[in-house]
Amino acid sequence: MGFAHNNVLHSNHFRKDWQRRVRTWFDQPGRKLRRRNARKAKAAALGVRPLTLLRPAVRAQTVRYNRKVREGRGFTLAELKEVGINRKEALGVGIVVDHRRRNLSEEGKKLNVERLKAYKAKLIVFPRNAKKPKKGDSTGADLEAETTRTHLPLPAPYVHEAPRKITDNERSFEAFKTLRVARADARYAGVRKIRAAKKEEEEANKKK
Repeated sequence: MGFAHNNVLHSNHFRKDWQRRVRTWFDQPGRKLRRRNARKAKAAALGVRPLTLLRPAVRAQTVRYNRKVREGRGFTLAELKEVGINRKEALGVGIVVDHRRRNLSEEGKKLNVERLKAYKAKLIVFPRNAKKPKKGDSTGADLEAETTRTHLPLPAPYVHEAPRKITDNERSFEAFKTLRVARADARYAGVRKIRAAKKEEEEANKKK
């Protein structure tokens, strides 16, 4: 027979050894200290290398969040080619590569190329053997320069513009209409091309 309504439960078993079955978080301060010490040890083991790898500046997805700039997975092969860094070389100097990412805008590509150039200008590659430096290793005064382990900050998401008056051209510009016409032109480009070719062919046959 089942239970119904808000009545008293029969034969309640509430006197179990519940202390053994409860998960407590009394070790949280200790864990915090342990994590901090682990980060310190890792930073010391890295030597003069940057604490984090260099990643590209990308726009967040969807219309809601694309006004924000965040770190992406890795630089594209096209961006590395612009700066003159090899794919394997990039992995060795702390630059992350993402072979799947594609550059969809010139502005985004330019931004990341400048980011790579700024990183390359500050980069100091210490040779494994000081007597026999390899190609790409830093030499001379570069090795004695002051080093920093902080990563490059992300660029500002947009350039602030001073307030100004709206021009007559901007006031008369019909943005929605322009977009619709451009969309229609792109959509019917193939059909119009076939129609124009057919018309030319008919006119050529008439002349014969």
